[in-house]
Amino acid sequence: MTASHGILSLSNDVLRDVLDHIDADPAESVGMDRRAYLSVESFRPPSPPSPSRSLLIRNVRLTCRRFADLGAPYQFTRVTTRFSHAGFDRLENIASRPHLAKHTKKFSYLIPDFYRTGRDKVRELIEQFPPNGSTPSRTYLNPAHFKDKARAQRQIVENGYDLRALKKAMSAFRSLQHVQILRLQDEPDRCLSDYIQGDPEQFLQLVDLDWGLACAHALKTVGEALLDSHSSFSRFSGPMMRPDGALALAKSVPQNARFLAERLTCLELHFEDGPELQDRMIGLSPFFKHVFTAARNIQALHIGFPSRQPLRIPLEVLFHEIYWEKLRAFGVQAWRLDAVEIINFARRHRRTLRGLRLRDVLLLQGSYWRDVLHMLREEMDVLEWVSLRRIDYSNHFDDLWFGTMEVPDYPPSESDSDDQQSFHRNVDMENSDWDEDSDDQSDADSDHGPDANDIALSPDTPASLPFCTCFQNAFPTSALEIGDNGLTVYQEQRKMWEKWVIGRCPEHGHA
Repeated sequence: MTASHGILSLSNDVLRDVLDHIDADPAESVGMDRRAYLSVESFRPPSPPSPSRSLLIRNVRLTCRRFADLGAPYQFTRVTTRFSHAGFDRLENIASRPHLAKHTKKFSYLIPDFYRTGRDKVRELIEQFPPNGSTPSRTYLNPAHFKDKARAQRQIVENGYDLRALKKAMSAFRSLQHVQILRLQDEPDRCLSDYIQGDPEQFLQLVDLDWGLACAHALKTVGEALLDSHSSFSRFSGPMMRPDGALALAKSVPQNARFLAERLTCLELHFEDGPELQDRMIGLSPFFKHVFTAARNIQALHIGFPSRQPLRIPLEVLFHEIYWEKLRAFGVQAWRLDAVEIINFARRHRRTLRGLRLRDVLLLQGSYWRDVLHMLREEMDVLEWVSLRRIDYSNHFDDLWFGTMEVPDYPPSESDSDDQQSFHRNVDMENSDWDEDSDDQSDADSDHGPDANDIALSPDTPASLPFCTCFQNAFPTSALEIGDNGLTVYQEQRKMWEKWVIGRCPEHGHA
């Protein structure tokens, strides 16, 4: 009788099926113009660490050489690196092993705020905090922690340790597709930042946590490493960008930015609020023209801003009337626009655009949403979905928040949901090998809720919902009947409008 070898007798295909159930790549088979492709890995904040999943993969690889080879793609398809000596040591260690580095498709770079000024006065700052009451634990406000962190940052930058590790890694990651830059803020930095915001004039004389400087440094070094390695990457996402970081990149390596743009098929940028956001974006106009003109292969593009701070600049200040012949999904967020601006952009891409996302877009006085929707319904040849979450009119938005101290990331709504999440969440992970969960479906019933602020070029009403207008006589037959009063937009309206625009019956082939 032949002895059974248990699991070792299984074929590699069966073992891969088992590993797929443990840690499959959620975006592997999702089209670029669908929701999951853009939300799963780009703008959805990382999920908390899942020790059981990552530990199980590690344990599988420790079993024997065969299992080590089978498990390598699952452990190293996504590599995450912190801006720290330990992080770069680990990155170089992976890059030094071609049999592991060859599997990496996505690289996430976690970089903290830089200590820009007053590094030697941190102790003086800490001593000003009251010893009890609402003060965070002094464990988080240990002067030695901040001094050591500031010293480590200076050493890494001055010695070029980060650039060396990044160049080595980008050269080794021969299958790289996606590069992502994320802001990292640990609990001590968060406590310090809260106190700085409470009395900025006093505290900024002592210490300045500068994300703009860190963002600019990350963009510059990652860009240089990608160019030096002739990387095969084609997708870049930055959900926490600062305009001053992009401005620094524009001034330092403008030609390099063009070379990188030529490789892009997908670009997702969301800019954080900050001083003079609008003026800084206008200042970036030549840089965007330089980059977008070169990005001839772009298929998916998103540019967004904070919902509480919608921009009032013409759309073409950034897009320059450029036509991308391969563009399939396009999105903007938090913009005050005239209807004709949206119409002209969509009309320019009417033969290729399958998805259009207009989240938090506010129409200016004299414009009507019905004009935009009529054009989308009648002229877009291949449009499959349109996202209109929290669209409104500019005057109504301003009236809602007139006299308030601060406009939140979302305007008030008729929704009763209290489960509202701000997009601007920082990454705070103790283990850099987190697992990213899929977010295939949108919260279609609310303009708030868990998915309200996810940044994804995707339908807010899932395409899987049945929708047929063939025999629904009550459904609007023209834009004049959709109930647009030119003053405000309610949730029920925009959900109906999304369906009306794409109201083509998939079964019968007509609306």
